[in-house]
Amino acid sequence: MAAMPCTFDRAGTPVRLTPTQLKVMRGVHSGQLNKQIAFELGIAEATVKAHMTALMRKLNVRNRTQVAIAAQALAIPLS
Repeated sequence: MAAMPCTFDRAGTPVRLTPTQLKVMRGVHSGQLNKQIAFELGIAEATVKAHMTALMRKLNVRNRTQVAIAAQALAIPLS
């Protein structure tokens, strides 16, 4: 099993993201819609929504915009 990337939420608490959650976060940061992220990753749009819900919980944010802001603040690489 691959090591899960570690980042921090807004309160500075360590958060572990799965590789797919990290890819979804990159897509959100790039301004992609869930449908576009799903197509790019070869997964269902509902799966992207589930990852977004998990990301929002883990990062302690309330919406997609805050996920994108968190990605930028955390310097999540786009590639």
